[in-house]
Amino acid sequence: MKALVTGAGQRLGRHIAETLGERGADVFLHYHQSEQGVREAKQVVERNGGRAFVGQADLSTPSGARTLVQMAHAAMGGLDLVVASAASFERLPFSETDDEAFARSLDLNLRSPYALVHEAAPWLKQSRGSAIFITCTSSLRPFKGYLAYSVSKGALRQLMLALSQELAPEVRVNAIAPGTVLPPLDTSDEQRARYARAALLDRIGTPEDITRAVLYLVDSPFVTGQELRVDGGRL
Repeated sequence: MKALVTGAGQRLGRHIAETLGERGADVFLHYHQSEQGVREAKQVVERNGGRAFVGQADLSTPSGARTLVQMAHAAMGGLDLVVASAASFERLPFSETDDEAFARSLDLNLRSPYALVHEAAPWLKQSRGSAIFITCTSSLRPFKGYLAYSVSKGALRQLMLALSQELAPEVRVNAIAPGTVLPPLDTSDEQRARYARAALLDRIGTPEDITRAVLYLVDSPFVTGQELRVDGGRL
């Protein structure tokens, strides 16, 4: 398998890239600023027998996303999977969510995944590959204080549904909507406990919960057009 993972230098993107590498995949690891993290992820992939390639790109512009796909294809000689994990998670009160703030979320969280898949589509069709978007539970229930983010993730969910129709039957397109996973380091113990109580399973999610979902979608040739909610029953 030849996979492109965006945002592979940190958080879920890094865990996804390393997990694919553990499966022996060739992985193109994208980063914007997290070069150290992506270099460490590269070592993990190679240690497990996969080939790893690293590329820097600013995905806030469609041209950056399209160039990244071309780089990945040239490096690996093919493309079977695109995982769009890079995202902006900006907390702003409504009064400060001006046009620029709104555009920032849409550019990285919506326009970039579209450009990635649009550019990759001919190669994904050749390999009968797939694309996976990382959305969020806010795609169904907006988060207060994250208006632009929540709207962009809701639109990304709709984009997944539309692309699954446009690219069928050769390419499958799905999404994963994580619940609370990897809360910020400055999250208090009290807040962590509240997050856990909000889920039916009474715990915060782990990166492994998400990577299992990624592997399920990769290995499920009869699944497309689905947003797999991995939130411990929070919604």
